[in-house]
Amino acid sequence: MHLLKEVLRLTAAGLSQRQIARSLKLSNGVVAKYQAASRRAGLSWPLPETLDEVTIANRLGTKPAQSACATASAARVIPDFASIHEQLKEKGVTRLLLWEEYRAAHPEESYSYTQFCFHYQQWRLHLKLVMRQTHRAGEKLFVDYAGPTVPIVNPITGEIREAQIFVAVLGASNYIYAEATWTQGLADWIGAHTRAFSFFEGVPALVVPDNLRSGVNKACHYEPLLNTSYYQMLAHYGTAALPARPFKPRDKAKVEVAVQVVERWILARLRHRTFHSLFELNLAIRELLTLLNERPFKKLPGSRRSQFEALDRPALRPLPAQAYEYAEWRKARVSLDYHVEVDKHYYSVPHSLLRQQLDVRLTERTVELFQSGQRVAVHVRSKRQGSHSTKPEHMPKAHRAHMEWTPGRLLNWAVEVGPHTRDLVKHLLWTRPHPEMGYRSCLGLLNLGKRFGSERLKAACERALLLSSPSRRSVLSLLQQGLDQLPLPEAAPVQRSLLHENIRGPGYYQ
Repeated sequence: MHLLKEVLRLTAAGLSQRQIARSLKLSNGVVAKYQAASRRAGLSWPLPETLDEVTIANRLGTKPAQSACATASAARVIPDFASIHEQLKEKGVTRLLLWEEYRAAHPEESYSYTQFCFHYQQWRLHLKLVMRQTHRAGEKLFVDYAGPTVPIVNPITGEIREAQIFVAVLGASNYIYAEATWTQGLADWIGAHTRAFSFFEGVPALVVPDNLRSGVNKACHYEPLLNTSYYQMLAHYGTAALPARPFKPRDKAKVEVAVQVVERWILARLRHRTFHSLFELNLAIRELLTLLNERPFKKLPGSRRSQFEALDRPALRPLPAQAYEYAEWRKARVSLDYHVEVDKHYYSVPHSLLRQQLDVRLTERTVELFQSGQRVAVHVRSKRQGSHSTKPEHMPKAHRAHMEWTPGRLLNWAVEVGPHTRDLVKHLLWTRPHPEMGYRSCLGLLNLGKRFGSERLKAACERALLLSSPSRRSVLSLLQQGLDQLPLPEAAPVQRSLLHENIRGPGYYQ
């Protein structure tokens, strides 16, 4: 009676006899008989809720039939399949062993071993439904790393380093890309993606990665948090990531199978070869990858290559005009000298951002700093550790004015005042461990010229040099006391030695 109801329901849904027969695993003749009997009895879908199987059987002129399973169940003891399922997880426990124990407990009312296995398999089908995924052309690219690695031997030192194997596969055509990288780190992870897009000559609508740390900062069943650099790369190519749910390998079953295929058809064939560079290994992988993608399917027409050309390639989005330049994102806080430290080098930002936390975007050639998504500074990346990259427009006005003073500029100003001022400025600059340590004293002299005038400053510098006190403090004291306006003392005459009998002379003391 259940089959009759299903025939009525599918007939009302508009399915043909052939489609109904295929769906219910019946012959076309049986479906036709059910439909004819229903028309004679005046039955149509939906059936009234008050119409039970007995009434339907009476209208059809038949008796309610019991299913084979129900008939068998009446004569057999149904095993405890839940307990059997749990016991099969134990090491060494087999279906045959459990059937023998079941047969011993019910010798006359037990299933045969074949029926035991069949009914257990039917029970398992109801444990958990698995949705079969249908992948549209150009929609998804599944990516992951293979478990096995490939050793690469340094030809000089003999050091062995393990290379990781990146695998990507398109959902509709099963077209595979594989390459070797040194690590599973962020730079290699993003680089492998960009090379995969170039290999496919297009970009899918979605990328489905595993929850690898390089791609996903925080795995979540509902809202995974992507790594910023990974997100920026995907945005550059006009696609997005849909990470697989944690502990749900079926979400990326395509790449799980592709990884297995790469392990069997590529890595297994390279196991006896010795590689001395990553380039050499990738060259070998590419040769076998071409053969793999062109290898004919066993049960389907064509190959991965032909399916790719027919399905995925026309549906992929075009590549951007420029390939993505790898960039790493970090966070840095602005210190009191309005600089941020990146790889032990210091880059300036506008001084108004003191103590603010900024986002840093690092590429091979540039350092960009952002606040709330707005770029506030950009510098050429420097490899000099401990040095500074400072832009004048980032400095406060006072600092910028100080920076504009140089020894040459100070000396030029001093020459304009007079030679004695020049000599005093030279003394202030060159008697310090570093010329910049004398900048403040020189600028102090400049302010004295503005305050007292250049003529008085010139006279005060001359008197300070004559008194062997070449300092800004001495010049200020002379100006405040007005000593610069007094005539300079005449030079004392040179005394000649007098020789007479009262002078003992130097020989007396010898």
